[in-house]
Amino acid sequence: MNYTERDRTLALAGVFQSCHLVQQVATTGSGDAAVLETAINSIFNTDPSNPEAVFGNALCLAPGLKLLVAQLTNSAQERNPDLVRYVLGVLHLERKLARHPDLLKKIADGIQAAQRQRAHFAPTHDNVLAQLADIYSNTLSTFQPRIMVHGDPSFLNNPAMANKVRACLLAAVRAAVLWSQCGGSRWRLLLSRGKLIAEAKRTITEVCR
Repeated sequence: MNYTERDRTLALAGVFQSCHLVQQVATTGSGDAAVLETAINSIFNTDPSNPEAVFGNALCLAPGLKLLVAQLTNSAQERNPDLVRYVLGVLHLERKLARHPDLLKKIADGIQAAQRQRAHFAPTHDNVLAQLADIYSNTLSTFQPRIMVHGDPSFLNNPAMANKVRACLLAAVRAAVLWSQCGGSRWRLLLSRGKLIAEAKRTITEVCR
């Protein structure tokens, strides 16, 4: 398949959107329910017809597209440092994962098991989030350095909230895998920033009119 700049932009927006959810849950204990559902559903969408279908449609990624534009456009003083750190950490984590087919299989097996759980509960039910969190803890969390999430200890020490954070990190890595599959890389992020911003703005105009 020939991937386009739009495909890469949507995938990267998915990374930003899920990482922002991580930040929201860790600092406030909640996040947008529709955005969370998009993130969790993307984990289970392992055989999409096209990159956009991973997230449902481009409209579902409107928050992530806006975050992408803001964080790649703004001056260093205006950026959200934790969000940028999470995004870069997730992209780095995906590159490490790509070199470990054993862990990729373990994740795939875990998602398949969670799929059975999802058949009985809503995608964002605590039981489903707990199973996805276990997948993250037993695979991606074993890499060093680990992604350190900053937030309110009262939320981070709450098991249900901690599960939601880990499930959102898993969703962010799923989007990062898509970004890589579409030809995305650290170099492309640096050298094609203008193209990504322009494509994100064009897509925002298209889906939000």
